[in-house]
Amino acid sequence: MVVSHEIPTVFGGDGKGESSFKWVVQLYKPYTSVREGVDTAVVVEEEEPKLRKFQVFEGHPAPFGATVRDGGVNFAIFSANAVSATLCLISLSDLLENRVTEQIFLNPLTNKTGDVWHVLLKGDFKDVLYGYKFDGNFSPEEGLYYGPSQIVLDPYAKAVISRGEFGVLGPDDNRWPQMACMIPTTDDKFDWEGDSPLKYPQRDLIIYEMHVRGFTQHESSRTEFPGTYLGVVERLDHLKELGVNCIELMPCHEFNELEYYSYNSVLGDYKYSSAGTRNCGRDAINEFKLLVKEAHKRGIEVFMDVVFNHTAEGNEKGPILSFRGVDNSVYYMLAPKPGSMDKEFPKIQSFILISVDNAVDLVNAFKCWLLTTCLTNSFLSRRYWVTEMHVDGFRFDLASIMTRSSSLWDAVNVYGSPIDGDWLTTGTPLSSPPLIDMMSNDPILCDVKLIAEAWDTGGLYQVGKFPHWRIWSEWNGKYRDIVRQFIKGTDGFSGAFAKCLCGSPNLYQEGGRKPWNSINFVCAHDGFTLADLVTYNEKHNLANGEDNNDGENHNNSWNCGQEGESTSISVKKLRKRQMRNFFLCLMVSQGVPMIYTGDEYGHTKGGNNNTYCHDNSINYFRWDKKEESSSDFFRFCRLMTKFRHECESLGLNDFPTAERLQWHGHDPGTPDWSVKSRFVAFTLTDSVKGEIYIAFSTSHLPVTVTLPERPGYRWEPLVDTGKPAPFDFLSSDIPERDMAIKQYSHFLEANLYPMLSYSAIILLLSPDGNA
Repeated sequence: MVVSHEIPTVFGGDGKGESSFKWVVQLYKPYTSVREGVDTAVVVEEEEPKLRKFQVFEGHPAPFGATVRDGGVNFAIFSANAVSATLCLISLSDLLENRVTEQIFLNPLTNKTGDVWHVLLKGDFKDVLYGYKFDGNFSPEEGLYYGPSQIVLDPYAKAVISRGEFGVLGPDDNRWPQMACMIPTTDDKFDWEGDSPLKYPQRDLIIYEMHVRGFTQHESSRTEFPGTYLGVVERLDHLKELGVNCIELMPCHEFNELEYYSYNSVLGDYKYSSAGTRNCGRDAINEFKLLVKEAHKRGIEVFMDVVFNHTAEGNEKGPILSFRGVDNSVYYMLAPKPGSMDKEFPKIQSFILISVDNAVDLVNAFKCWLLTTCLTNSFLSRRYWVTEMHVDGFRFDLASIMTRSSSLWDAVNVYGSPIDGDWLTTGTPLSSPPLIDMMSNDPILCDVKLIAEAWDTGGLYQVGKFPHWRIWSEWNGKYRDIVRQFIKGTDGFSGAFAKCLCGSPNLYQEGGRKPWNSINFVCAHDGFTLADLVTYNEKHNLANGEDNNDGENHNNSWNCGQEGESTSISVKKLRKRQMRNFFLCLMVSQGVPMIYTGDEYGHTKGGNNNTYCHDNSINYFRWDKKEESSSDFFRFCRLMTKFRHECESLGLNDFPTAERLQWHGHDPGTPDWSVKSRFVAFTLTDSVKGEIYIAFSTSHLPVTVTLPERPGYRWEPLVDTGKPAPFDFLSSDIPERDMAIKQYSHFLEANLYPMLSYSAIILLLSPDGNA
């Protein structure tokens, strides 16, 4: 059906309101190509034009995105290869029906500056969203995917919405509803109540990695708004109690929760989920701001986990949602047809990295500028999240992709001259990647915490070698692997384990970085939980629907003798010891400890180490289980974080030297770094606690250690992971504390301490009243 649509257009004028208007009656079929001849416009002079909904002006090429200015909203977007552009305005009701409400055709003579398309609109934007249509060549061989019928998202939108209810299919079971972007207005205000960045020294942080929905979606959370930012706000006091002072939010950007919608025959449910359309996305922004503000009130910083290495558009066969339809050849790496070495062979979109999705080209000079200096209005711009959302830092997923060379494959473009041999140079690691350089020296971004996951899916592993400008920290994957190996009792790791305890100086000292540049973790969202790490030798991923072929095969885990949760009492006790050993190790290591959600009470995923696809109890924080654990493992974790905060020596600004730290073995001053050694002990001078003795014994046999002699003082036990709660941590509020210490008095008087197999201890030096 052909419909008549009246819009105002601008002929001439300076974009500031001094424009002459004529009416254009545009005949079109929704979602049809302008190349099919349906873009015919007829200029119609009307004596008494109808009341216009929007006034249309030339607009400005900067800033990118939709921005309130000059009494209206300016829209600007970069597309170098499009031959035409159309701004699509969509009401909330039309969004649900996959319809476009109005179209504003951009004149390339007046609404384009360089490669930036722009327009300024004045009018009532209540309940109105926007997107774009771009026309140009549809030529996958050239890396171009223009489709004028496809409405695409603005990469610089401040908010994106789709379906109104989380996980609800559209008409005819449509899994891919139209998405659209929020239009800002002058009424978009939020009361920050004087909020300002906490700016903790990074060495003082204890990070908590959290998934917003999973944190409160389980019914046991008893929150008014489960699975939302507001739900997290309701449960922030738990984090305060635990002692963490920084939450790292897993990706919060809009996504299609029904992208992989399918029936799960193992669990009998469906996969994944999303948010609402209330107030065109503005409420979502304000709820996020509320979360940040309330976290700051409790002394908790907020980091964002961001993913720049791939998008939901997948490879060349994926959907056209945003980047691909705006300018595929600019936003993505392009690869020659596999097997072809001919420089003239047409290019196609390809998996540059072995990834589930497309690899975004993050080194091209435009993209560097795009990500760092397009003011504050791009969702890709970290500046926006810092200045507008008050975010304190970022963790970059698979960050090594940002250090690879550009997608200009031939040697002339990369090196400036031809070279002999293989000319396929895309992806080569750069010592000074321009994007990292620009972010590191940006006056805003350099003042927040920047954390790299220093590897990517293409095999580039840069832990300890990530280009850093002494600003970037790294997820220390080597710490994770070494600590897991040593604590489960693998030979040959005592020396490497000792380096981990010192903040990994072997990785970070030579490059001028500090212990706090190491983000220490044992578990994260990828891999086993802490409880599963000591319960399973093998992954159990059948519930993912991939025949157990997905997920990591090398977990460095140990089930303590029996696979699975149903096991003997002795094995269960050993598992609890091991969990305490891991957590204690995190808290006494130099560097920044990171805790994964749920590990503080022993959350299990049933041995599933790749739960990205589950929106169910596998990934939900179990508040009922946390309550059960409050007097046991949660108590231990809470007291250990408190102990770390109290100790001046467990968050040093530099690597410890012999003046502060001394290594010991089963006897004082005689550490054993041999291949067979499973014992590491050290004393640490602390200005608050005096002196601390810490030891790890990962042998299957018990051992009695000789403690360093300190005339006039005696060692007093504080932590022993071999003891059941509450005696695993002898806090001052335990009624039987004195009795528990007295049971070891005959050992302590002889300067000895007995350690159970697979256990760790902390002793404090106290004045000896009997000396």
